[in-house]
Amino acid sequence: MSRPSILALDQGTTSSRAIVFDRQGRARASAQQEFPQHYPQPGWVEHDPRDLWTSTRRVALGAVAEANLGVRDIAAIGLTNQRETTLLWDRRTGQPLHPAIVWQDRRTAAMCAKLKRSGLEARFRQKTGLLLDPYFSGTKLAWLLDHVPGARRRANRGELAFGTVDTWLLWQLTGGAVHATDVTNASRTLMLNLHSGQWDAELLKLLRVPPEVLPDVRGNSEIFGEVTSVPALRGVPIAGMAGDQQAALFGQACFRPGMAKNTYGTGCFLLMHTGAKPVVSRHNLLTTIAWRLGRRTEYALEGSVFIAGAVVQWLRDGLGLIAQSAEVEKLAAQVPDNGGVYLVPAFAGLGAPHWDPGARGVLVGLTRGSTAGHVARAALESIAYQSADLIHAMQADAGRRLRELRVDGGACRNNGLMQFQSDLLRVPIVRPRMTETTALGAAYLAGLAVGFWKSRREIAELWRTESTFKPLAKAAIMRQTHLRWHAAVSRSRNWA
Repeated sequence: MSRPSILALDQGTTSSRAIVFDRQGRARASAQQEFPQHYPQPGWVEHDPRDLWTSTRRVALGAVAEANLGVRDIAAIGLTNQRETTLLWDRRTGQPLHPAIVWQDRRTAAMCAKLKRSGLEARFRQKTGLLLDPYFSGTKLAWLLDHVPGARRRANRGELAFGTVDTWLLWQLTGGAVHATDVTNASRTLMLNLHSGQWDAELLKLLRVPPEVLPDVRGNSEIFGEVTSVPALRGVPIAGMAGDQQAALFGQACFRPGMAKNTYGTGCFLLMHTGAKPVVSRHNLLTTIAWRLGRRTEYALEGSVFIAGAVVQWLRDGLGLIAQSAEVEKLAAQVPDNGGVYLVPAFAGLGAPHWDPGARGVLVGLTRGSTAGHVARAALESIAYQSADLIHAMQADAGRRLRELRVDGGACRNNGLMQFQSDLLRVPIVRPRMTETTALGAAYLAGLAVGFWKSRREIAELWRTESTFKPLAKAAIMRQTHLRWHAAVSRSRNWA
């Protein structure tokens, strides 16, 4: 493979990013663009599908231009994306029928509750590894079919195409020639059978989704098609696709059962590799597909924290305590501890392991001596507490004690947060040199498909540690603060 570069496209919730990687897994060029968020009513979150595509196209061209690459310099494209976000479009024209419904959107809560009351959650959980929650794509698609005029009739005639963001971008890159998804994104829809790796007819019937709208399901490291719609990239194969959290797990080289990573982004997403058989959670975690390479499917346990880095944005935009997000670490460092103040950022309910959509944010333990520093510290600590609750549930499910936690995402750059996380978990927190592991994972998957990298062993050898945080605080003190956190969480439950 003489072409020296892989282009990774990382389409996220608030921005699109492109990174050019070399054979050593080093970033040689990058470009990023934010795009608007739309909130048509409380609990609803939407994106303009055209923004997702145009921003991705623009950053792809920007990164390639920065690296001074021609089309013959790019071996393949890897694609990774915000998961669960749901789109529906016209197969003939490629025009979207409705704004994309974002993973954070809660409009299908009543639909999920109705399915639960019908006693169907156990069936969905057994087949998909997921809970009945508005988070996932299946009920979003059902809502679109019910609320877009004529959509259900047209879907039954095969005129419409459904996709998560990976499918939408693949369609655009190939000029509408390929309507496909990968197993990781498909495993987040409530419609894929976790065991067969295929769409499940019974679940489709329960959700009232016609199979005619669904994309083909493929593995994660194979040639999906070639770029035709972007002249500067024409002919480059799209050879890797995975949902963002599975891509990050791959980018962190968590290839053995028991290895785990936590991504500290808008939310926190914790995945632990569990091997070739799915592990059924007894603690309200999700069982999901980690990836499928060739004929081998591997699985993971996952826990999601809905509000992590977003709590710092709230301190900035909602309370005005800081002017820039980076200032939060300095503000929190003004106090030696949280002063008994706990913030539970259940602004959109609580994710795993609670799954309480009625929870709401609470700030407790305030006294006249409480300061902005205490609130900032409580906000940062809330990220670590929520992640620790996931880790403890995950260890119980997997029957394995974590040896280390590999971290990535923007907030992992906060040294105080990482040290507190280590103190709380009593294990080393390991931050790699390359923290853009979501894009890196997509690049690795694409590179494996075209021979750019030969094996996972070669990829694992490229992984390098930047910093390791080991427990320093006394375990007894951390246990006590964690108990107080749980007391604060109890105050937030079932509020709405």
